[in-house]
This record gives sequence, C-alpha cells and structure tokens, in this order.
Amino acid sequence: MCGVILTSTMPAMAADIDVAVTGIRNARGNILVAICDKANFPNGACAYHGEAPARAGSVIIRVPGVPAGIWAAAVYHDETNIRRLDYTLFGMPKQGLGFSRDAKMRFGPPKFTEAAFRVGENRVTVTVPLRYPKP
Repeated sequence: MCGVILTSTMPAMAADIDVAVTGIRNARGNILVAICDKANFPNGACAYHGEAPARAGSVIIRVPGVPAGIWAAAVYHDETNIRRLDYTLFGMPKQGLGFSRDAKMRFGPPKFTEAAFRVGENRVTVTVPLRYPKP
C-alpha cells in the first residue's frame, strides 16, 4: 500500500502592527510597546516588542512579523530609561501607560478581551492613548 504525506508549502500568516501612540507629554526617554497573547497580557513575557524615542504628541512604532491571531498591545513611556514600570507607594504607575482599544485601568490592568485586536495577513494599525498619573 502506498502512503501519501501532504505538507503545506504555504507560509504562516504574519503582519506588521503599527502602534500609533498618542498623548505623549514630553520628549524624555522612550516609548515601549509590547504585543502580547492572552497568557502574557499585560506584564508577562510578551513575544513582540517595539520602541522609539519619545516625542511630545504622538509617534508610530512598527512591530514586524506578528503571527495571525488575537493580540493586545501594552505601551508605556519610559521617561527615566529604567526599562520597566515604576510605581508609587500606592501601586500606581508613575509613567504614562496605555493599552490597545483604549482599554481602561480600573484597580489594575484591563482584561485581555478589552484590549484585544485581530491580526491577519495585512498590516494592522492600533491606536494607544497614553494616560499619565495626576501629579
């Protein structure tokens, strides 16, 4: 009996994600983007990252080659270049922070479903407004 093994020569679908970060209050430090799956959102080992120098107003950061699926973006303004979020004594972030679909923080980060967006084979643009703590 002759067996046939079928293999696919189709490449896995992936796309670039353009993250439009708005509401940046100054040009200090960098804007860091993490594209996360549900298991790692928002502060796990997210697989895809992007970064750009901060610029007052807005900046677009391209994250290339994200596989098709459901993802969420977490963004923060690293004004002091410490490469991590810095918190107040009350557990509130000191830096500007935002999530895709403008998902809001309510006594903690938003749920994945509130920030989730779909990636297919075409470039995706998501807008993330930063929210800064009140002085």
